[in-house]
Amino acid sequence: MNISRKIEVTANVATIVVAALISAVVAKTYVFPNAFARGIAPVSATEVVKGKSVDGRVLGVDWKKNRRTLVLAISTTCHFCKDSVPFYQKLGATGTDVKMVAVLPQPVTEAQQYLGGAGVRVDEVRQVSLNTLGVRGTPTLLLVNDVGVVTDVWVGKLQPDQEAQVLTALEKKIVGG
Repeated sequence: MNISRKIEVTANVATIVVAALISAVVAKTYVFPNAFARGIAPVSATEVVKGKSVDGRVLGVDWKKNRRTLVLAISTTCHFCKDSVPFYQKLGATGTDVKMVAVLPQPVTEAQQYLGGAGVRVDEVRQVSLNTLGVRGTPTLLLVNDVGVVTDVWVGKLQPDQEAQVLTALEKKIVGG
């Protein structure tokens, strides 16, 4: 094979490889948008969902006593959590009957420092492996009723309309309570 034939074959192979890479990037970006780019983790089979029971013993939470509990599953190393701090400050100032429990994988003292430094008020802080709750991405908000069943789930950095949904859900009064 002469030199010009080798160059031609090499150029053709390189063109095919580059075209394949560009096609993959376009498909990933536009056809199958990545969940992490939107600030949420991909859904897995064991992910916490509406209607799922959450074991209060894992969190050390008495669901009956709290009646309604908003669980903030966050991490001190999550930039979406940091971006959500202004909303969490607003949640802590709502004055509703909903108890707020922050669960983080970091030690409680580190978590309390993080939340206190950010001006986020919660009723309790717990160190929990988020996987044990079925939380696959941070931040995740879970609204849990008095029997430990998740009534609402919000995942990722929330958009203004989603933040409004959370506030509306917190302001709802329990029928018969």
